Amino acid sequence: MGKLTVLALRAVLVVLGAGSVFVQTVMVPLLALDLEDAAEAFTHQRTAFLGITLLGVVTVQVVLVCVWRLVTMVRHGTVFSHAAFRYVDIVIGAIVAAAVLLFALAVVLAPGEAVVPGVVLLVCGVVVAVLGVALIVLVLRMLLARAVARDVEATRMRAELEEVI
Repeated sequence: MGKLTVLALRAVLVVLGAGSVFVQTVMVPLLALDLEDAAEAFTHQRTAFLGITLLGVVTVQVVLVCVWRLVTMVRHGTVFSHAAFRYVDIVIGAIVAAAVLLFALAVVLAPGEAVVPGVVLLVCGVVVAVLGVALIVLVLRMLLARAVARDVEATRMRAELEEVI
């Protein structure tokens, strides 16, 4: 990966990280104030909704940190190692956690008449899409495992060849 690509990706990660901190520190408290002023229909859902929102932002931040670490490994040429699996596994776990949080949001929004059923159905559709992203990352993890195995095999064969020579 070129230096410009790494720099661009890191810039995007910084902007997304700053945005997620802004959401945590400014937008969620404003949302809490808005939900206090909202109709009675949201009073029992307020705490759950805010908790799900905060935890959702945390899952995004976890993914951002892991991607940052993986980009660092790419830059240093160490991404094809067993250490990369830890970060990829954490990314998969965070994506699945985000899907679970979205499903919890659908469950919180489902009872009552505060939210139309179509919105709950849309949230469930997003859950399926997020789980699809987790599956894609899992497939990429399998490709990484193959690449690491081939790299280890190539290193072993080089060592054997050097012994012969």
